[in-house]
Amino acid sequence: MVNHRCAVLGKPIAHSLSPVLHNAAYRSLGLNDWFYDKHEVGEEELDSFLKGLDPSWAGLSLTMPLKKTIQPYGVPSNLWAKELRIANTAVFDWERATYDDPSWPNGKPGIRLYNTDVVGIQLAFDNANRELGAHHGPDRKHNALIIGNGNTATSAAAACAMMQEIGHVTVAARHPGKNPGLGDVLGRFITTHHPYDEIPLSDTEAVLAAAGDATYVINTIPGHAADDVADTLAAAPAGTAPFTGLLLDVVYDPRPTKLMAVWRSRGGRAIGGEEMLLYQALVQVLLMTGIWDDDPPSDADRRLQDTTTEDDHLEIAMRRALEEAL
Repeated sequence: MVNHRCAVLGKPIAHSLSPVLHNAAYRSLGLNDWFYDKHEVGEEELDSFLKGLDPSWAGLSLTMPLKKTIQPYGVPSNLWAKELRIANTAVFDWERATYDDPSWPNGKPGIRLYNTDVVGIQLAFDNANRELGAHHGPDRKHNALIIGNGNTATSAAAACAMMQEIGHVTVAARHPGKNPGLGDVLGRFITTHHPYDEIPLSDTEAVLAAAGDATYVINTIPGHAADDVADTLAAAPAGTAPFTGLLLDVVYDPRPTKLMAVWRSRGGRAIGGEEMLLYQALVQVLLMTGIWDDDPPSDADRRLQDTTTEDDHLEIAMRRALEEAL
């Protein structure tokens, strides 16, 4: 019998692997009365979906296009949900439900909003560096390159801001200037004289130079849209600096992406979006099930320091389920 329900919402949603991860976590934790599903919900349908929930619902994951649409319904409850006004996680508190609004027939729960994408990116990089034995301490500042300038790029910028070894970030944007929040995040949280540059993605020479200088690269352009970037890197003229940094491509289908394949062929290391997906989901599980309270770690260092044996087993179970699904 299912007494606790969670789900991922978005449009489109059929491709989502979140149910695989969350249900594997519930099995690992022995939560036999928990179940996680997916529902195709667009911006126009979110209101009616939320108002139709009952106290069996514990939480929701939000993907595009709902990460901003959810904002009026809840209270941002961790650093980056507050700073970015972008949330991919909603946790329900039915003990604080109110019943004075008839449009919420089952009561309106307290809704806490979190952004786990930022810590998901951090943990993906931390795990890759740990496996490869790489260490980039804060004693030397490194460069990062973010490809794209949408909402995911804003979370990527926040992750760079929290990684103490990163001192300079370049954003290669398809539409420069379209997302002023990027500059705000980087200007406030990365303290160098020139913390943030935005270059046109069409500027091949500038993109190649930034890629060659970067210790970390994050591609946030979905689908096959980054294939043109891969072609640009593959056609780099002789004498171009090798790509020695670590690339995180948020895309996990196809696997590896064309960009990852080209990056590796030029000497760099690359990890797919399944790594970010795994870690942001791990934090979601800890929040939705109440294992973490409403003040979870906002940075990767604290998360790793606070890891317990139970969390280790949980991560292993989720990773195994994800690998099987892929």
